Amino acid sequence: MKETPLSNCERRFLLRAVQERKRLDGRQCYDYRNVRISFGAEYGCCIVELGKTRVLGQVSCELVPPKPNRATEGILFFNLELSPMAAPAFEPGRQTELLVKLNRLIERCLRNSKCIDTESLCVVAGEKVWQIRVDLHLLNHDGNILDAASIAGIVALCHFRRPDVSVQGEEITVYTPEERDPVPLSIHHMPICVSFAFFQQGTYLLVDPTEREERVMDGLLVIAMNKHHEICTIQSSGGIMLLKDQVLRCSKISAVKVAEITELIQKALENDQKVRKEGGKFGFAESIPNKKITAFKMEGAAVDTKEVEEQAEEIITNADPPSEVLTQPILHTPGTAQIGEGIENAWGDLEESEREEAADEEGETDVTAFEWEKNKIEDTSITNKTEKDEPIVLSDSEEEEVVILEPQAPPKKTRTQANLKQANTSKKAFNKKRKKKRVAH
Repeated sequence: MKETPLSNCERRFLLRAVQERKRLDGRQCYDYRNVRISFGAEYGCCIVELGKTRVLGQVSCELVPPKPNRATEGILFFNLELSPMAAPAFEPGRQTELLVKLNRLIERCLRNSKCIDTESLCVVAGEKVWQIRVDLHLLNHDGNILDAASIAGIVALCHFRRPDVSVQGEEITVYTPEERDPVPLSIHHMPICVSFAFFQQGTYLLVDPTEREERVMDGLLVIAMNKHHEICTIQSSGGIMLLKDQVLRCSKISAVKVAEITELIQKALENDQKVRKEGGKFGFAESIPNKKITAFKMEGAAVDTKEVEEQAEEIITNADPPSEVLTQPILHTPGTAQIGEGIENAWGDLEESEREEAADEEGETDVTAFEWEKNKIEDTSITNKTEKDEPIVLSDSEEEEVVILEPQAPPKKTRTQANLKQANTSKKAFNKKRKKKRVAH
């Protein structure tokens, strides 16, 4: 994926801000971004944050045969990776021109400057030496990758501890951290890269350029220096011609910045070592700042619950019943019921056939209830033997059909229930027949 180019408006805006000695993040021309160093749970693992640019450094080691021309020296290997996680323009597994240039500068800064005593890495001359591998991963890209990577590399090397080794004859024994304490590397000095961006053919100068400032700059000058004011490497790129005074001014600025960063690194290493000795918490999880949400807290008041039941009974006794609650439901239309005030039937008036069916249902209900009461009285009279056994006659004034149920032998109670069931069945059949006659008319 190609890098998204800047528009002409953004380019003009950035160049105009540089001419007016202003920067987008509010810094001055010679100001560095905030540097933050945090260590992992294991030795040799760190994260360096230079503003929003973040680099992860990890150091590992193994016993390997030495190089033929350097039989008594250990091996240093550096590898910088630019993943798409840092910026969409970076492609995995592809050696771009930027990546090759950065790897060469880091090797010149850390390995060719002899900052580490490679002879102390020799175990058996000509047979076994320690190979120290420094892996640098760019986690987020916001400009000035080289400075952040050089700081992460030297911090990881200073924090790393290799296993202790003993040689008896031809036998080499590597001890675990539980058996013997790991041994730190022998480091002579700490070289750190400082980058300078030039604009308009060297007229304007900025220290620690951001990603947008790097896009509009004309050239870049990198100076690697230690706190003893010793220049380890220097490189100029971009095709600009720099004067001697400009290079001397940049070297003086580098000396100040390197001294500040070296002091910060030493404090970070001392604090981490102190925490590990005291048995405190350490690692990336502990270094993340906690963002807590605070709120006012109210103290709980004691509540007396001894006389709550008595007070509740008094309140219920003295309280008036609500006036809106009705004990009986209001029937607006057949088949509906409602308690309290509500909306009437919204379906309109009933049709004539529906009215007749509703009237028939009401008449049937009344007749059935009347017959049930009548049969109940008769059943009581039969049980008490206060009246004589007489036939039960069910008649309707509007109909010609009359059903007469003859009395049967005891048990009389069973006969009465059968009569009631037969009367109800006959009445339902009669109602259905009447409905059919009305429909036919």
